[in-house]
Amino acid sequence: MMLDADLFRFLDHTADAAFTVTDGGEICSWNASAEALFGFGREETVGRTCFELFQGRGALGTAVCTELCHVRECVAHHTPVPDFDLQVKTRSGRWIWVNMSTVVHDDPKMGRRRIVHFARSIADRKRADALVQRMLRTSKQLIEMSTDGLRPAPVMPLSEQEQRVLRSFSEGQSPTDIARALNISAQTLRNHLHHINQKLGTHNRLEAVMHAIRRQLI
Repeated sequence: MMLDADLFRFLDHTADAAFTVTDGGEICSWNASAEALFGFGREETVGRTCFELFQGRGALGTAVCTELCHVRECVAHHTPVPDFDLQVKTRSGRWIWVNMSTVVHDDPKMGRRRIVHFARSIADRKRADALVQRMLRTSKQLIEMSTDGLRPAPVMPLSEQEQRVLRSFSEGQSPTDIARALNISAQTLRNHLHHINQKLGTHNRLEAVMHAIRRQLI
């Protein structure tokens, strides 16, 4: 059975920012990559709670890192912990977006559990999502000014789920958020987009959204 010291040494060599917490959320290890990403040194983090340190916020700007932690609740009930995006405050006071994944390390002999969090920056993805949202807003404005040159209406109608997918994209939601909201996998979402493009005769999600808006399909 891997001891705490062995686990912490192992995590020291991971490229992802990695830190472990107790069932109560108290940080008990912090690797060099975590220090590089978040700016906090090991001596500043060990012994503090992760929700106190990060003050994490979700996509809507609401606090999600609290004492009532959804991740720890999943772990306590032995249910899978999905990865999630989180906006966290760094030591410099700057807010950054990271994607968090979780691994649970149980030591039945000692009756002890360690929750291991891995974090990586998703700043580039968030910038790309913001750019797509701006393009969608601009395209909507252009559509409202012109209804010429419409493609033929689709031969096969869009399903309710396909309409929900397109409506979500038209609102500027990211693929990750849409898959989570619709409770589907990323692959299922890609399948929906493929079928949508086939039905509409389009080639990508932006073109599909614009066509659907002009045809008042969503």
